[in-house]
Amino acid sequence: MVNSVVFRSSGQDLTTTGTYTEMASRPTEPVLLGLAALAIRGRVKR
Repeated sequence: MVNSVVFRSSGQDLTTTGTYTEMASRPTEPVLLGLAALAIRGRVKR
């Protein structure tokens, strides 16, 4: 979601590699954000 908004406009066509990269990044973004939140939370709690 974030990379779709920040890195390219909605009307821009992607190459095949770009399309697969975006498809792969969409499900991983929330996971990475969650891990980052847990890491920050762990640092703050100490």
